[in-house]
Amino acid sequence: MAEKFSITTLVNNDGCFDLQFRKDTRHERTGSPTYYRWKIQFIVTSPKDQLKTLEKAKKIIGAGNVSLTGTQARFSVQKIDDIIEAIIPFFTKNKLSGNKKRDFDLWQKAVDIIFRNKGIYLSKWSKNDLLHLMEIHKAMAKYKLKPRKQKWSEMAKTLTKKET
Repeated sequence: MAEKFSITTLVNNDGCFDLQFRKDTRHERTGSPTYYRWKIQFIVTSPKDQLKTLEKAKKIIGAGNVSLTGTQARFSVQKIDDIIEAIIPFFTKNKLSGNKKRDFDLWQKAVDIIFRNKGIYLSKWSKNDLLHLMEIHKAMAKYKLKPRKQKWSEMAKTLTKKET
């Protein structure tokens, strides 16, 4: 049980439940089309000397990737199926605390919306799902140490103005 406690402690200290509205430009395609999408991921970062700890967390959780960038080690889970099958059940069973728990609870609602719309063009999503994601994203900002300004929020808002 000590290992599971250490993952929860690690995530309480250095974990991030990330929700972003992203703009991606496909430069390799004719005309470099631009796509907007909601992206969800779970991340834990630490100094590179903690790489083994992150690899242990990955092994216990059973999903994701561990990488090194400069002086930082990073464990991330980005596939929605892995988030649904591994991350959500793990942190539902192994409770986080304080703001990290509140952040996780909001993030889990966002995961449900994104999973429900998997494979559907953003323009075909229900207006309520888009509005709910924008509300969740805004609510999550208060639990972040360094909340980033959402670059494409105006585009996300225009998607909710469409006729249903």
